[in-house]
Order: sequence, then C-alpha cells, then structure tokens
Amino acid sequence: MTKKYFGTDGIRGEANAFPMTAEIALKVAMSAALVLKKTRNGNHQNRVVIGKDTRLSGYMIEQAMAAGFTSMGLEVIFVGPIPTPGIAILTRSLRADMGVMISASHNPYKDNGIKLFGADGYKLSDDLEAQIETQIDQPITDDMLPAADRVGQAKRLEDATGRYIEYIKRSFPRGKTLEGLKVVVDCANGAAYKAAPQILWELEAEVLAIGNKPNGRNINEKCGATATQSLQEAVVENGYDIGIALDGDADRLIVVDETGKRIDGDQIMAMLAIQGQKNGTLKNKAVVATVMSNLGLEKFLGERDITLVRTAVGDRHVVEEMRANDYNLGGEQSGHLVLSDFGTTGDGILAALQVLYALKESGAKASEALNVFKPLPQVLKSVRYGEFKPMENQDVLNKIEQAKQKLESSGRMLVRLSGTEPVIRVMAEGEDQTFVESIVNDVCETIEKLSKAS
Repeated sequence: MTKKYFGTDGIRGEANAFPMTAEIALKVAMSAALVLKKTRNGNHQNRVVIGKDTRLSGYMIEQAMAAGFTSMGLEVIFVGPIPTPGIAILTRSLRADMGVMISASHNPYKDNGIKLFGADGYKLSDDLEAQIETQIDQPITDDMLPAADRVGQAKRLEDATGRYIEYIKRSFPRGKTLEGLKVVVDCANGAAYKAAPQILWELEAEVLAIGNKPNGRNINEKCGATATQSLQEAVVENGYDIGIALDGDADRLIVVDETGKRIDGDQIMAMLAIQGQKNGTLKNKAVVATVMSNLGLEKFLGERDITLVRTAVGDRHVVEEMRANDYNLGGEQSGHLVLSDFGTTGDGILAALQVLYALKESGAKASEALNVFKPLPQVLKSVRYGEFKPMENQDVLNKIEQAKQKLESSGRMLVRLSGTEPVIRVMAEGEDQTFVESIVNDVCETIEKLSKAS
C-alpha cells in the first residue's frame, strides 16, 4: 500500500506541520496502542518506552504521544535524550511491548520524526505500520477507550543513559581498553552528547568532545556525520589519532583519520569484514549493503571470497536481509552500521568501538587501517522538486535511460526519491570522474528545469 504517514524510516517532517503535529502524534500513539493490543494480547500491563534526541520539538511530540498511550491504558516510561539504538535495547531489557524514538536523525532541528520498535527491539514491520496507518484516520470510539480506572501511568526511568552505556561497553572485548588512543568525538549536539564521550573515557581513551552542547536548535548544525569539517580540523590541529562523527540520533558513524580524511561507511564495512574473516566471526562470508554502496567495495570483497549482498536504501532493509539469511555485518555508505551480534539496529557508538579496537590491536594508523579499498569515482547529487513528480515525467525518465546507456557496463546509475523529504537523489559511478559528473549534472539540470516550469 502507499503510505500516507510512514516513510522509509518512520514518520518524518517539519515540526508543527503535517504530519509532525501534536495531533498526529497523539493519533499515532492511540492507533499503535490499538494495534499492539490486537497483536500482544494477554493479561499483562502493556508498556511503551519513549526516548528522543535534543530537538526543541521533542517535548511537544513526547507529551502528545504519552497522552495517546496512557489514554489507551498503556504504561509509559520516559527515558529522555538517548541514541536510537538505546531505545531498541531498553525496549527489550524493560520487557516493554513497544519503543518510540522521537528524532529526525541527521535532519536539521526544525524537522522531527517518530520511529517505532517492537518488543524484540527491531523496527516495526511493513504490515504493522500498515495497520497503524489504517487506524490513524479512523475515529476512536468510546468503546475503544478503557475505563477511568484503567488509564495508564507515566513515569521517568532514572539513568537510562547509564544502562545504555553499560550495554555498549559489554560489546568491547573483556580486559581490553583504548588506553593510548587519542579520539575526537563529534556528538552532533544530539542524543549521544552524554553517552559517547563517557563510553570512550571509561574505556580509557583520551577524549576530546565537540558538538556536545545541545540547545534544542543546534542539532546537526555544521557538525556530526553529515558535516565533518569541524571534526576534521579538530583531529589535525590537536594531533589526535582518529575522529568519530555521529548524527543526531547516533545511529550512524563517519570516521576521520589522523590526516583529516573523511572515511565513509563503505570503508568501515570493508575493514570490519576483513577483521571478521580473519578471526572467524564473519557469518556466511557475506556483508549486506544497499544499492548506494560503491562498486569498489563489491570488487574488493569479491576478490577475498566475501559476497556483497545489496538491498534497497535504508538500514531497515539491511537488517531484514541480515535476519532472513543469518548475516552479522551490514550497513550503508552513509554510516548506518549494523552489527547483529550486539544489536538490532544501526549504532554509531557500537560500530566506533569495533573500529577503535581493531585500530588499537593492529597498532596501525587510521589512514592505513581504514583506507581499505580504492573506490570508483562516485557522484551523488540531490534535487528538491516541490510539487513536481519527476519519476512520473517521461522527459526525466528518458534522460535517466540515456545516462544509463552512456555508462554501459563500465559503471552504473541509481535515481531514487527520498523517503523522508521532497528530494530526488541521482547517483552514478564509473571509471572516469569527469564523465560521471557530467552525466549526473545532465540529469539533475533536466529535473531542476522541468520542476521550475511545472
């Protein structure tokens, strides 16, 4: 079905505008509660964990959802600002029936979003989202509401961040530390502003934290995984060994080596795959990535008898493929990295610890250990299209087909609509950088021209 509210990663949009209003948040909570009661019936008290990042609008959405859940008889547990993977962990450890993360991930502070997790710590299936979608626009009748004495309670869990910190530290090899490593961590003024520096410090790294002073409006602003310039400068200027960049909800990781070079998720996956192959922990000789990952990664892994399994864009699709075929390493070029031996969703801090451990054990510099393969020239551009529908326009489709024919067997092109904003992404890769750029620019210019004319 075509979804009205849910996109590729929950519900997302500008705060206080459809669909990210308090009214819709209330309806989402009430609808989710109704679906939950159908799928997890029994005599126990249903409960839901609600976390958020540091956006100003988080207060509004949090309270609206709490009102919706408690009005349907659920117990609500507030945990405050915490990384998205922390919600997945706490939902399971607290034996909750559902987890909610209020975040728009790497988007600016004016946006917000709602991500829903099941009792198993995994994001809700398409089927459950579809059931919630259907219910949102249906009236809530009096017979659906519990009696006054069955209305739910809300309470706050003290030191939820401490629970997350201890869980993540348990993923680090026992008896090992990061002593001697100098690490700059950029928290994106987001959900990990407390947890990330604390974890690294407790594991005995020398830590310089930046992007760790959120004010409700500066999340992802010129910082974090999508804007690494400040991190690159901090690493080089202070002579640190490595830089770690998280995004607003800390479910993705980008690394900066000691020279200031930015290292994306593809290189990190390559490093972890070779490490796993070496120590015998890589399951089924495969890595799961999306269609956006570089061809260079696929060739590099193939030469080492490791298969690159591709999925649609979105860490949720990566996780589904990993679960279906028992793979334990996957991710996205953008930095979502899933290590299923330790977690159920992308976790930037968890992935960072694995990278830092490998770096510490090898004794190599980050520039040596993390520049694993030579990527093919790849160009990715985004175009905003407003009310125009580019993938339904024949001129756009013809231009894309022409571009693909020009690349032939030497490269590839991928064009897709964003699932969270009115943006179309055009990506191409091939042997020649200039040629690839010209092809991408040609397609983008066509879309921009037609969009303005519509």
